[in-house]
Formats: sequence, structure tokens, C-alpha cells
Amino acid sequence: MEELKGMLVDVIGGRITGATIRIEEGIISEIIPDDHIYPHFIMPGFIDAHIHIESSMLTPYEFARIALTHGTVATISDPHEIANVCGLEGVFYMLENAKNAGLKFHFGAPSCVPATSFETAGAVLDPKALEELLKRDDIFYLSEMMNYPGVLFGDTEVLEKIALAKKYRKPVDGHAPGLRGDQARLYAEAGITTDHECFTIEEALDKLACGMKILIREGSAARNFEALVPLLSQYADKCMFCCDDKHPDELLQGHINEHVKRAVAAGHDVMKVIQCATKNPVEHYSMNVGLLQKGDPADFIVVDNLKDFRVQRTVINGATLMEAGICHLPAKKHRIINNFNTGFKKAQDFEIKAEAKEIRVIEVIEGQLVTRTHIANAKIEGGKVIASPETDILKLAVVNRYSDAAPAIGFIKNTGVIAGAFASSVAHDSHNIIVAGTDDQLMANAVNLIIENKGGLSAISDSEQFSVPLPIAGLISDQDAVTTGHSYAKADALVKKMGSRLRAPYMSLSFMALLVIPQLKLSDKGLFDGEKFQFTGIFVHD
Repeated sequence: MEELKGMLVDVIGGRITGATIRIEEGIISEIIPDDHIYPHFIMPGFIDAHIHIESSMLTPYEFARIALTHGTVATISDPHEIANVCGLEGVFYMLENAKNAGLKFHFGAPSCVPATSFETAGAVLDPKALEELLKRDDIFYLSEMMNYPGVLFGDTEVLEKIALAKKYRKPVDGHAPGLRGDQARLYAEAGITTDHECFTIEEALDKLACGMKILIREGSAARNFEALVPLLSQYADKCMFCCDDKHPDELLQGHINEHVKRAVAAGHDVMKVIQCATKNPVEHYSMNVGLLQKGDPADFIVVDNLKDFRVQRTVINGATLMEAGICHLPAKKHRIINNFNTGFKKAQDFEIKAEAKEIRVIEVIEGQLVTRTHIANAKIEGGKVIASPETDILKLAVVNRYSDAAPAIGFIKNTGVIAGAFASSVAHDSHNIIVAGTDDQLMANAVNLIIENKGGLSAISDSEQFSVPLPIAGLISDQDAVTTGHSYAKADALVKKMGSRLRAPYMSLSFMALLVIPQLKLSDKGLFDGEKFQFTGIFVHD
């Protein structure tokens, strides 16, 4: 038996008292209150209520080795990135890799693989495959239903997937950016229980009124915390915190502890804030995570105060997995799986013949996943449309990574790159290769670096080049978090040296292929209008 004394943060009872906690065989056997004032606080550990582990470019095990140092004890994790590449094998890979990671990963069954029929993915998860997952005890929910048009218009397969989740009594996560009013109501009535895509408080209030829970997201690209954190003053019981996507360099700096710290600093009641980061996800997803009650698993953290939340110790199932900033999980090697089958490209593959004087351009919005449609004068040389870095318009291309095919070409505004190209095989959600650049040859070179590594990131200018191999599904490094984080930071720095003003250029680039978020995106099959949900032309004809 172990005993631990401290100021106990009781998120269920809504009080803080001195107490002695007794732990036997990983379970809290007794809590004895006292009147002492202790210099530290024992509180439930933090939970990320929606994250794609793959976006950290780390295996679950390596993710845990860092997240535990920030006081994270559990996640709600959607493995649809690796599922889009490797299918069920990818989901099973994540489950296997997470088994000895200490941190309590709660994986979902990916609902949209592929996300749409307008792109080429590496796999298809039909209702039969989803039932194979949903009936498992280690699958906790149906992951974000991105095909909201399918929900609204009664697509048979979409409704069958939702019905399967209901059959196995597992919640259904949502994904419906900008959905308001009657459409939001219909979406919720279909059985959707959450949304993490709200980017205005008005949208969040609409969805709350429909009975949905709101996940306040602050990740590496989408940053909605400031807009949505005022919800905590009235709706703390209906909110949770999430990152959605977190790149490795930023994970080294912090995780959900940063959400909590910022919310308290903004003046919100500390117990309400902690509730959002602990109790709410545990109850919503029926997680196997303790909340510091008698009979619970001994899952908790020790912090020095309830303002900075500096984590001194992380305990899961009674085992101390992190203390004094040192994670106790040993280093290990990781098995590699992949699905990569395309040949090297040449500069001519990225040429596009001029058909009109004006073009549709994807306009990036800093800190958001939504984009705008910008109409620009085409820069034409030798009968071909080229990049126009002087007006901040680069050429954009998506290259099918699953078979040899001609790249799909488009244009992108607001990257800030003056000279160079950068590319990634992390391109939501089908994870083909996406590249932006000022010059066709540089674009080809950047893509070929990725093909050579069978996945990764690359950046190349006239004088420098750098690549980050991601051999596991072209999404994940086989290295530890520090090595991966530093490599990613180096690639990020090179893109910014080339002129990019984006806070996270690779993360922003990766979402330019995500067709289910409007307005304008690019798949390996062509330019796509996310509002009309159909392909559109690059050229604007009179």
C-alpha cells in the first residue's frame, strides 16, 4: 500500500481539502480528509478529448513519453490518418503500439475512410470493417463524422455507420465546420454528440442548443481557444479541451496543461476549468480513467499550484510514470508499416497550360482550417501559368502516393514563401503528397525527396535542402520525440527562411487537401469547392 498526502482537488465534489490517499494494487482504496495545508495539489490528470496521434509524427508510445511530462493521463484518439493509408492494419498498429505506453489511449473507429469519394486513399473502411472495430472493448467511439452532407441528406452508408455505433452504445464524434441553425439540429439529431470545428462562439452556441458538446481546440494549425473559452462561464459542463493536431516541436513544450493554464489566467473558475480537462471527457466517453474517488484507478497528477500547473508527478494505475520532469518509459524500437507506391517526378509534371487570364486560388487563413477563394490574374509565361511569389501566390500540387498518376495542380496564397518549395506526405485525409513552391523544378525536387524516403517532410531552396523521413505510413517517425521534434523544427525553420509567415507552414499545408472543410481545397483529382461539394476549374472563364 502507498500513501500520498496533499491538497486533494475533488472535481466531483467541487472542493479542495487536505487529504491522505491510500493506493492498493493500482486502485484508490481510501481517502482520509484532514485540515492540513500542503504545498502541493493532487488532482485528476489531463485528458485531450480529440487528437490524432499521427499528427504529432510520433508513435503512441513516443507521444506518451512526452505527454506524460505535461500531466496528460489519457486521450481520445482518432486513428483515421493511418487508417486512410493502411486501413484496419493501421488501426491495429496504433492499438498494439499503445499497449505498453502507460498513458491511457482511447481509440475510435474511423468513420470516414476515405473522407470523400473525390480523392484517392490507401484504404476503405466500410460498415463491415467498422463493426469489426466497434465491437471491440478497446475501441471507445465512432470517430468524427466528417461527411456531414451525408448525414444531412441521409446517405445510406453514413447512417449505417452511425447505427452501428448506437448498437454498441458508443458515442459519435462530429466534424461540421460552420454548420448552423436547422442543419446543425439535423446533424445532432442523427446521433452526433460533439463538435471540435467551431471557430466562432455563435456557431458553438448554436450547436450547444442542439445538445452537442463543444471541444475547445488549440492545436498547431487550428487555434480556436480565444474565440471559444468564454463558453466556460456558462457552459463548463458541456465543454472539453482538445488539440486535434499537435506537431512534435510544440508537444515538447506543452499539451492540455497549456489550455488549463490559459483558461485560469483568463479569469475562469479553476474547478470549472479542471472539469473540462478531466471529468467531462471521462463521463462522455465512458473512459477507464480515475477521477480521484474511492474505488477509482489511481490516475492523477501532482502539481505545485493551481495557476501554473507545473507537473511534479504523473501516476497511472498507481504507477509513477513521470517524476521531476523525467518519464520512466524506456526507449524502444518501432515496427514499420507503409503503403507507398509512386515513381519520381520531373519538373514538366507540374506545368499547367494557360486557358484563361484569371485563376481560382486557395487563400490560407492563419490559425484556421477553412480557406477563402481568391480570384487572381494569372502570371503567364510561354503559354503556361507559373507561380507569382511577388503577389504571394505559389503553385500547389497534390501527387497520388498510391500509384503513378499526373499531379493535380492548383495555386495557393498567403504562404509568404519568396523562393523555394516545401512538401509533405501528411496531407489530410488521404495523405497523398502535397507541395507548394515558386518553381516547377524545386517542386519536383521536394516531392522526390519524399518519394525517396517513402514519406516525410521536405524543404528546398536554391542553396539548401532538408527532409524529415516518416517511414511509418508516411506519417510517423520511427525516432524518439526529441529527435523528431528537433528535425521538424529544422524543416519548419527552413520554410520560414524561405519567407513563410505562417505560424505552422507544414500543418497549414497538410490541410489544403482536406476537402470536407470549405471553401477551396485540392485533392489528387483536382480543385474542389467545399461549399458546393464538387470539383471546380482552376480558370475563371468569361
